[in-house]
Amino acid sequence: MTDDLGTRLDDQGFATMPGLLDPAACRELIGMFDDDGRFRSTITMARHAFGEGSYRYFADPLPEPVARLRRDLYPPLARIANRWAAVLGEASVPDTHAEYRERCAAAGQTKPTPLLLRYGPSGYNCLHQDVYGDLVFPLQVLVMLSEPDVDFTGGESVFVEQRPRQQSRAAVARPGRGDAIVFPVHHRPRRGARGYHRVQMRHGVSTVHSGSRHVLGIIFHDAR
Repeated sequence: MTDDLGTRLDDQGFATMPGLLDPAACRELIGMFDDDGRFRSTITMARHAFGEGSYRYFADPLPEPVARLRRDLYPPLARIANRWAAVLGEASVPDTHAEYRERCAAAGQTKPTPLLLRYGPSGYNCLHQDVYGDLVFPLQVLVMLSEPDVDFTGGESVFVEQRPRQQSRAAVARPGRGDAIVFPVHHRPRRGARGYHRVQMRHGVSTVHSGSRHVLGIIFHDAR
């Protein structure tokens, strides 16, 4: 899986993982959104000019399905992250997520960052990067919990690559229910005529036209 996933990330800046969760698991996670006791923080996006919609950060201990995804997805993504680090001259990451969280804690980043997002009609998310401290794991994952064209319309995932001395390049993804997308948090390597260089990445969500769009976000670094 790692080689294919890494190749797709290198080629287009993001990669889809079909069928990561089944419909029952998606419904279970959607049902958690209104359970206040599961979350440490809630953000109403319009108050901060982030967009229209809301998202909630899970509190520790994370729900078992979320903790399992964070733990199990980390090792193959860490191998890609370390390959990227080698070509960009950056620090490597440890092999397990438990070790990585220890590094986060040592850097003063102790708040969990997995989150649930909900967008209603006219909801959207401005282009952004999910950086929560000095320590940033370079890849993150979103999992679509709602079914496109049934539960909602519109609401595509948007990725923008800011290329040095060139115009930005945008791409759109439309995962099905249970599908995941892996993409860079901040930047990724891109090979040019003089070797590898960093290209900045930002992501967002286009306008939801109708219905309700729910997404699970898995970010591997913790927050200050």
